Amino acid sequence: MYACCNCCDVYDGISPAINQETGYIVKLPGSGIEGKICIGIIMIKSMTGFGRGEFSKNNKKFIVEMKSVNHRYLDVNIKLPKKFSFYEAFLRNLLKNYTTRGKIDIFITYEDLSEKKTELTYNGELARQYYEYIEQMGRDLKIVNDVTTTSLIKCPEIFTMQEQDFDEEEIEQILKTAFETAAGHFADTKISEGENLKTDLCDKLDEMMKYVEFIEMRSPQIITEYKEKIYERVKELLDTASVDDNRLMMEVTIFADKVCVDEEIVRLKSHIAGMKETLKQGGTVGRKLDFVAQEMNREANTILSKSSDLQITDVGIELKTLIEKVREQIQNIE
Repeated sequence: MYACCNCCDVYDGISPAINQETGYIVKLPGSGIEGKICIGIIMIKSMTGFGRGEFSKNNKKFIVEMKSVNHRYLDVNIKLPKKFSFYEAFLRNLLKNYTTRGKIDIFITYEDLSEKKTELTYNGELARQYYEYIEQMGRDLKIVNDVTTTSLIKCPEIFTMQEQDFDEEEIEQILKTAFETAAGHFADTKISEGENLKTDLCDKLDEMMKYVEFIEMRSPQIITEYKEKIYERVKELLDTASVDDNRLMMEVTIFADKVCVDEEIVRLKSHIAGMKETLKQGGTVGRKLDFVAQEMNREANTILSKSSDLQITDVGIELKTLIEKVREQIQNIE
């Protein structure tokens, strides 16, 4: 569903072509609306999708199918009939209104259902040359020249089937309509998959926050436990009730500084909140989310390297595993 901020109209069930840089609808198929219409909600889009469209007019028909998988950049491969190859640049420009990343394969077939789509042509000059050379061959080899019309028509290129010229503007319009229909369905599947990815990522981020909160809660307890442990050990070794509190506090302070993960926790919380906000805003955010996930992975590694507590280590490993799962999912987002 797309909402126009200018007039608050809602266009449901229609797939507009969207300029990825400006966030404006370029064209809303079937509505007659073109130009700069602001999008109220920009959806998350997956890089995997499929679309099919066909359109026919005056016994001429185009069928367009497109599919895409993950790719770092936009890589488009278009297969269309050779005689229409000059439309490829035109189609690539159209596609930019629907996607910005992914490896996309597009297959285009053409059918001409008109009764008179080819005509027979006769090359009289070529037939004359064939005949003259055959006569010369008979004289040179001193053999009987028994060439006939029936034998002559078996020679290549004397009669050929030739396709009639087509109206380029009419063909372009038919092709464009079929292409935009396929691209609209293609965009719909990308949006549907993208929303599923968004839901899954938000669930994983919520779970990730619970791990971070546990580490935040557990960290002060480690210092308290260490203080009690070292106090009992010193007391046991010295076999006396008198313990130098200043020396003990110094040891505890050094230990606390080594295992302190306050900064990492603050940054992880910030990254989680930022990623959820980015997902909420939508748009082309795949690269940005991937960068944030890399930063989250670094923070998790730092927490694990500082950890001397079994519980924090276990939770840290779960946290790192979850971050890797998030990164894998982000690879599918445009």
